[in-house]
Amino acid sequence: MTDTGQWRLRAILIWMALGLAVSAPLVAAMLSPLLAWREPIYIVSGFAGVVGLALMLFQPLLAGGYLPGLPAMRGRRVHRWIGAALVACVVGHVAGLWITTPPDVIDALLLVSPTPFSIWGVIAMWAVFATAALALLRRRWRVPPRLWRRAHTALAAIIVVGTILHALLIQGTMETVTKALLCLFVLVATAKVMLDLRVWTRSARSDASSG
Repeated sequence: MTDTGQWRLRAILIWMALGLAVSAPLVAAMLSPLLAWREPIYIVSGFAGVVGLALMLFQPLLAGGYLPGLPAMRGRRVHRWIGAALVACVVGHVAGLWITTPPDVIDALLLVSPTPFSIWGVIAMWAVFATAALALLRRRWRVPPRLWRRAHTALAAIIVVGTILHALLIQGTMETVTKALLCLFVLVATAKVMLDLRVWTRSARSDASSG
């Protein structure tokens, strides 16, 4: 097999693996018997959360340039689009829950909810909003690249950890095994990219050399 053929095969396998990783939890959730007892708005808001979790798998892979067919510039553009979609998923998720169960949402936002998964969900939500705001205001505020990398990486870590804990602690429509595997993939992908890009190490060296 030629190098081009090997690259195409590798690309196909990567995209197939990603497709399976994100579609399996979605299909399993669609087949959940618990959906029969839920209101349509509640179902939509729940699937907004599932889609948001699935989208999170692509973000570190795009940032690290690991997805075939998406070079650096195009990958960063898609990274921004998925970031916007992730914000929309969070808004849809919270808005739907607000319509169906406003007291629970109020308790969660005030961090007084008796359910720990709500607290982690709110922490991840605010980290998503902070990331979006920082991305929109980055140029206006003239945020230095080094500070942007540090802030973006720290917020990404909070989003990933908070979302994973939020998802794993919920006993809902998502099937346990596929949900756990998706969370594991998101965690591993994020950790690998953070280690490979060496944001904190590179920043420290830059600070030392500039000082």
